[in-house]
Amino acid sequence: MIHADARRAAVERWVAEQLPGARFSLEPASEDASFRRYWRARLAAGGSYVVMDAPPEKEDCRPFVHVAGLLRAAGVNAPEIFAQDLSSGFLLLGDLGDTTYLQAISAQNAPQLFSDATDALIRWQLATRPGELPPYDEALLRREMNLFPEWYVAKHLRKKLQSDSLETIFALLVKSALAQPAVYVHRDYMPRNLMLCEPNPGVLDFQDAVLGPITYDVVSLFRDAFVSWPEEQVLDWTVKYWEKAKRAKLPVHADFGEFWQAFEWMGLQRHLKVLGIFARINYRDGKPKYLQDTPRFLTYARSVAKRYNALAPLGRLLDELKL
Repeated sequence: MIHADARRAAVERWVAEQLPGARFSLEPASEDASFRRYWRARLAAGGSYVVMDAPPEKEDCRPFVHVAGLLRAAGVNAPEIFAQDLSSGFLLLGDLGDTTYLQAISAQNAPQLFSDATDALIRWQLATRPGELPPYDEALLRREMNLFPEWYVAKHLRKKLQSDSLETIFALLVKSALAQPAVYVHRDYMPRNLMLCEPNPGVLDFQDAVLGPITYDVVSLFRDAFVSWPEEQVLDWTVKYWEKAKRAKLPVHADFGEFWQAFEWMGLQRHLKVLGIFARINYRDGKPKYLQDTPRFLTYARSVAKRYNALAPLGRLLDELKL
């Protein structure tokens, strides 16, 4: 069969080579904000695999393979890798199903789903070893935050910042992040990347993992890009994570108030970054759907800025930009 999509035809040929004699059908599984695509190979005899298609000139599969191994060694349910062709950008993966936390979550089941997710996160953090992942250092933290003025303010809003107060905020957020204990950080640990399966959750989209601040994945989970929760609920879930982490002997701050401030400031760093990323995805990559979620991040950012005197300049800056 000839496909207009040459990559899809190449995927089919490669899967056929990995599963000699097996009859299968190929269907889109999902896509993400990168250049990766995912296909589900359903076997006529039953069962299925997921195929990652990552064009090698745009994506590198090696971090995915490495981090998958770290997650599975930590007892986290990441997909098993059955075959790989790194030069072509193909991976044949175990199938964790097609129901994400984001699709399944409700006010009723959220406490149990988040309990499972925090248990898995703690196993991941406990497995931390030096030298396995790149550091979440000052250069990376700043590079991410600079996406906000570059892409969201200048490109999307078509405005120019006249104030140096944003640099002051960036310096505070970097200092807070780097003062935290460093653990393995998934870097996008949120309901969209967690699968409802057994054992729960299945974990995806981990190829950008780093060694970094202990609050990062916690705030990614509870202050999500695509769904918001009442603040008292976020506080309660964060307390539950903190209590579990203390019992597990993870290096969380002994005072929850200090941990909570680090959590909030880490979330602010992430939310400024994501505002820039969602604008970049629209203007550079032609994927406009993510921009519709930017009001959520502005709400997060404004709320945190109001709660801390040191962050008040950010609130004034958002007012100046009419955000």
